Amino acid sequence: MKKNTSEFKARSLVLTAFCALALMWAPHPCFAQTSGQALDQQASAADQQIPPAVAKRLEEMSKRIEQLEAELKKHKAETQPTTVVASAKATVPIAPFAADAPISQKAAIAANQEAVPAGPAKIEPFSDADWTWLNGNPRTKDIYWDSKFFTPEIRADVNYVFDFNHPTDHSMGGSSELFRSQEVQLEQLGVGGDFHYDNVRARLMTQLGMYSATTPRNDPSPGHGQWDLVSAYRYVSEAYGGYHFNVLNGVNVDAGIFLSYIGLFSYYNFDNWAYQPSYVSSNTPWFFNGVRVQIFPTKHLKIEPWFINGWQSYASANHKPGLGGQLKWTPTGWINVISNNYGLGEDDLFTPHRERIHTDNSIEVKYFDRPDRRLDKMAFSLTGDLGCEFGGGVSCYGNHKGGPKQSFIGFMLYNRWWFDRDKFGLTLGGGKINNPGRYLVLLPPINGETAITAATNSPYFTENPGDPFKAWDSSLTFDYMPKQYITFRWEYDYRHANVPYWSGRGGITPPGGNNNFPQFFACSNGASSGQTALGPAEMACGTPGSTSGVFFPDLRRDESFIDMSILVKF
Repeated sequence: MKKNTSEFKARSLVLTAFCALALMWAPHPCFAQTSGQALDQQASAADQQIPPAVAKRLEEMSKRIEQLEAELKKHKAETQPTTVVASAKATVPIAPFAADAPISQKAAIAANQEAVPAGPAKIEPFSDADWTWLNGNPRTKDIYWDSKFFTPEIRADVNYVFDFNHPTDHSMGGSSELFRSQEVQLEQLGVGGDFHYDNVRARLMTQLGMYSATTPRNDPSPGHGQWDLVSAYRYVSEAYGGYHFNVLNGVNVDAGIFLSYIGLFSYYNFDNWAYQPSYVSSNTPWFFNGVRVQIFPTKHLKIEPWFINGWQSYASANHKPGLGGQLKWTPTGWINVISNNYGLGEDDLFTPHRERIHTDNSIEVKYFDRPDRRLDKMAFSLTGDLGCEFGGGVSCYGNHKGGPKQSFIGFMLYNRWWFDRDKFGLTLGGGKINNPGRYLVLLPPINGETAITAATNSPYFTENPGDPFKAWDSSLTFDYMPKQYITFRWEYDYRHANVPYWSGRGGITPPGGNNNFPQFFACSNGASSGQTALGPAEMACGTPGSTSGVFFPDLRRDESFIDMSILVKF
């Protein structure tokens, strides 16, 4: 009854006010005029004829109507069911709501906002800037398909090389990226991705294609012991598991095979400014097998110690593991500073007590960024490396009682230009090394030579303590990148060494194929000289005084080639 009475009073007052206003302002039919001037005069007269008492009464009635309407809305809200917030941690979607939304819905949203105070979102390390411009970083920004549990990754790398030395056996040496000429070759097919759930993490990436043969052949450690580690690890480039700890800005602990990035360039050519990197990258590790800890004290700093089997090795070549680590600092979005360091490991197979140390340092600077211009971006990268071996008959400092100098010094410099909103790229660069002792020089695969057989010292390209090796190179790279997932690349490279090193027209394969004894001279008729120890060439094939029956690889001091590639990453 109370509800009906209130509604009746409100409606009566509204009706009364309407009628009074109609009587005062509506023109009487007898005084109606057709001219606009008469109407204006009548309206003005009506305004002047409103008594002050009536105007005051109308104002009071208007206030009373607003009061009754407010009481009516309040009464309706109290009679409707109220939404209950289950707990302070309950998630209520906060979306824009209409102005006429129920009072209870607004109250529930407001209660949830008060229960869970909004704090500043935590920034993941290195995520507050666009780092796709870096040499060694992929430029993909979007992931087509992702989930809470798995982030997929697919890579394809196919190349064709035209070598101006025209090796008859199509075999190239001195590279960890290019191996065959005048052929289309699948460098790598990588399928895998990242698993992540409840702070547990893992990563798997395959290396089907040329990488599955060429990367293991540069590792001597499987020669130390049994169980054919080359076959065990051949088809994986990354395979590890670990855990993420929510301390500082994050701490990751991973164990397995992971990429090293000593030398700045990525193991994956899609990520790089050039296809064939200079010696500082090409001759240094692409992977490590062991344990790493990634510590992020701030969102711009990473400290990453390593406990690993050795220098790009599946096992330990002798008896000591390797220690090392990376420091990565990005104070702002246009500069990246990285330092990789390695030590302690005994990495020369069958040469115990010879230890290796190495430091690799890079700086990358983006010095021009104008997305609206035709030339929209420019950046450079500079890398410098120092290292040496000591003990076991060699030394770091020169020819003294410790043995011949066995060291490594090198640098590389690249500049990159981007055009038309990063659709085109142009890179000019190169570098130089000096590596007496040749312990980091990539051994040419003459007569099937591998890092394991090299431990017995090949007669074709020796690696004796103090053996000289100096080299420099240059490259010009053009990229067409119509989409972020694909790169069409054309590159010209010129490389020079102070000793015969690159494959010449005669090739590096004996007539009739490899004889399975690369530690000995091969006979030109393909027969094995396995019964003969290292010695003069005329003795290798049992023809004293003559070298006519001995195969010598055709090695040159210079190499130039054009490589063309299609690179895909999802």
